[in-house]
Amino acid sequence: MKAIVNVYLKNGVLDPQGKATHHALESMNFNGVADVRIGKQIILQLDTEDKEKALQEVKEMCEALLANTVIEDYDIEIN
Repeated sequence: MKAIVNVYLKNGVLDPQGKATHHALESMNFNGVADVRIGKQIILQLDTEDKEKALQEVKEMCEALLANTVIEDYDIEIN
């Protein structure tokens, strides 16, 4: 089973990398971009077929290590 975790900064947390990317896109004449936020994606291959167990385990991983829950949110997709 595969778990995909998308980690991104919470609303209101400054994203200097996103701002720099937005500025670079504008300088390249990509003017239709209103805002850019940079995040990360973590893909985990799990040794279980129990979707509920996998979701709970990955949530624990996020809370313990994969995301800084003070400034980041995350979404989990189990396939």
